Amino acid sequence: MKNLRFRACGLMGLLLLCLPLSVTAESSTWPGGARAAVNLAYDDALASQLDYVVPDLNRHGFRGSFYVPAAAPLLLERLEEWRAAAAQGHELGNHSLFHQCDKQRPGRDWVAPHRDLSQVPVQAFAEQVALANDFLFLVDGETERTYTPPCGDVQVGDRDYLTPVKPLFLGAKAIGAGGVTPSMESLDRFGITVAVPSEVSGEELIAVVEEAARRGTMANFTFHGVGGDYLSVSREAHTALLEHLAAHPERYWVDSFVNIMRHLQDH
Repeated sequence: MKNLRFRACGLMGLLLLCLPLSVTAESSTWPGGARAAVNLAYDDALASQLDYVVPDLNRHGFRGSFYVPAAAPLLLERLEEWRAAAAQGHELGNHSLFHQCDKQRPGRDWVAPHRDLSQVPVQAFAEQVALANDFLFLVDGETERTYTPPCGDVQVGDRDYLTPVKPLFLGAKAIGAGGVTPSMESLDRFGITVAVPSEVSGEELIAVVEEAARRGTMANFTFHGVGGDYLSVSREAHTALLEHLAAHPERYWVDSFVNIMRHLQDH
């Protein structure tokens, strides 16, 4: 996974969902009359997220979403820091128990054989996802949660496992396919697409939220490493995005994915 980069439609095309810019913005549905909702999410429970991301988000008063595999070593190793992040308003989202992915798909040589999702019965994996919710409850005490499927895989072989676990969540993300929601009218809360930035500039990240504001919809990011780890963006690029969002509170509502899903559910 470490060499994953945006390619289809070009880098900016995929970030912006490969859609034209001349689209009329929808009426604002966001708190404070903001033009777009923005979720900053971070997968896999990585050290750079605790070292850099949480302090940077706190500095700007933003709440992010951290999708934590329940068996991630860093979850137990730095448990109190994750608990502190949750107490500060950051979301600990479900990212399954063992972060299993379908090894049979192209480019999945890095998946260990014992973590091959294609070899797991659907019901067994659904039970693991439910168990991950229970484990995260012991960390943060929260009962409402959202989900990001590892590697974006929502099937076990050719069998859907997402449908059986939908009642456990307020919403779920679909990895890749672009970070700008094209329309709120056709929104699927269990298939909200995200940008997965790696080695991009601050200007490219800012372009995503600006396009969401033009459309009056949502911008969703799924970062991994920031200033380190893998699938990384630089701290400079990440900081540029945060500073842009902070400079325009009238334009962007930045919040955790679970809070955005609660808002959509209520409205």
